[in-house]
Amino acid sequence: MNIIDTIRRMGIDFPKVLLLALLLSLGLAAGCAHNDEQQEIGSVDDAYQKAKDAIERKNYRRGIQILEALQSRYPFSDISRQVQLDLMYSYYKSGQKEQAVEAADTFMRENPIDPHVDYALYIKALANFEDEAGFLERRFHRDISTRPPKDVQQSYSALRTLIERYPASVYAPDAEQRLIFLRNRMAAYENHVADYYLRRGAYIAALNRAKSALEEYNGSPGNAESLKIMAAAYEKLGMDDLAQDTRRVLAKNFPNQS
Repeated sequence: MNIIDTIRRMGIDFPKVLLLALLLSLGLAAGCAHNDEQQEIGSVDDAYQKAKDAIERKNYRRGIQILEALQSRYPFSDISRQVQLDLMYSYYKSGQKEQAVEAADTFMRENPIDPHVDYALYIKALANFEDEAGFLERRFHRDISTRPPKDVQQSYSALRTLIERYPASVYAPDAEQRLIFLRNRMAAYENHVADYYLRRGAYIAALNRAKSALEEYNGSPGNAESLKIMAAAYEKLGMDDLAQDTRRVLAKNFPNQS
């Protein structure tokens, strides 16, 4: 009598035995694989140091790989928050903008009172920051103000939050300079759109767009252009008194541009 007949005489369903054996073998294989991975990465501290070394060498791909593994296996370790901070930085430096923003948002959501929230805001702002014209603008001298700012608004919002909530942050001075740049950038684009409406006879749309730019980005050099567009739109609409009032405001605040 073979082993199969013996199993059947014992009242055990053979297919179920095979299934159980298969599951056990898979479990053992998974356990071995996990142990192999564990041995490859080593201890938490050793793995973290390897990640830091990789990041310092600008090998962000390797650093991210190790940090993601640490985050997955040891979500409640003593260095879990630092792992999150290093991950968002590595995502940003490697050009993975969406991952950097998501990592920053996750950190702030899970650690709202952590002393490094200002850093998370800073990384989120940098990931969406548009600090220079692209290749076509540089090559053909196109005006960057005519290009839609896309994700710049998110960067602008993060920078404002950083400055307002953490004015003493080490990142605040740079954030202020970047905020000025983005404010001027967005004001210029709003004026570009308002002027487009004005030239095509959509005077109310031009007026509303210029007024919005003036209110939202107050203090920008583009405010003078906003006032000019508003005055022109009022004139086209036959609102001469409002046009004159707008020009007086322009002359008072920007005497060299009236």
